[in-house]
Amino acid sequence: LAAALIAVLALPVAGCARNSAKTDLPYVARDVGTLYSTARKRLDQGRYKEAAILFDEVERQHPYSIWARRAQLMSAFSYYLNKDYTESIQSAQRFLSVHPGNRDAPYAYYLVALSYYEQIRDVTRDQKITLQALNALGELTRRYPNTRYASDARLKIDLVNDHLAGKEMEIGRFYETRGQWLSATLRFRTVIDKYQTTTHTPEALMRLTESYLSLGLPEEAQKATAVLGANYP
Repeated sequence: LAAALIAVLALPVAGCARNSAKTDLPYVARDVGTLYSTARKRLDQGRYKEAAILFDEVERQHPYSIWARRAQLMSAFSYYLNKDYTESIQSAQRFLSVHPGNRDAPYAYYLVALSYYEQIRDVTRDQKITLQALNALGELTRRYPNTRYASDARLKIDLVNDHLAGKEMEIGRFYETRGQWLSATLRFRTVIDKYQTTTHTPEALMRLTESYLSLGLPEEAQKATAVLGANYP
C-alpha cells in the first residue's frame, strides 16, 4: 500500500501552498530540491516523522514552487505512515481547501478516510471515530465514484457498517441482561433496519424474537421468526 500511494505522487505538479507549517525544525533556508530530496530519502528510510516535517518545510520555505503542492500530500502521507492520523487529516484537508479541483483530490480524500478508518476502536468503546470514518469514506465514493480509491472505500464501508451493527448488538445484549426489553428491542431493530446486510442480522432477528416475547408481543415475535426462517434457514 505504501509503495502504491507514493507512486500516485511521483509526478511533479504546480501550484501554491500555505505560507506556514507546523514544524519542529528551526528555520534554516535551503533550496527546494535539497529539501524535497531529503524528505523523500527520510520517507524511503522509514523515518516518517522526519519526512513529514521536511515536507512541511518545503511548503513553508517555497510555497509558490512547483514542489509545494506535492509536498503537502507527501506530508499527509508521511504522517499517516507514522500513525499521526490527526496530522495526516489536517494536512490532507488543508490541501483540499487550497486545491479542491486538483487531480490528486481523490487521493487526499482517501488519506482522510484512511486516517479515520485506522482509528476505529472495538465495539466496547465510543464509536464517534467510526462514524467519522463512515462519513469520510462515503464522501469519497460520492465525489469520485469511478476511482480506485472509491473501490477500496466501498469495501471499507461494508466493514464499518458491520462494526457499527456490532456496537448496536453489544448495547442490545447489555439491555437484555438488565431485563430492559424495550431498549433492547430498539437496538436490535436498528440492526435489522439500518444494517440488514451485515453479519449481525441473524442474531438480531433471534434476539428481537426473544425481546418481543418478553414484552408480551407474540405476533411481533412470530413476524421476526418468520423473517429469520425465510432468510437464514
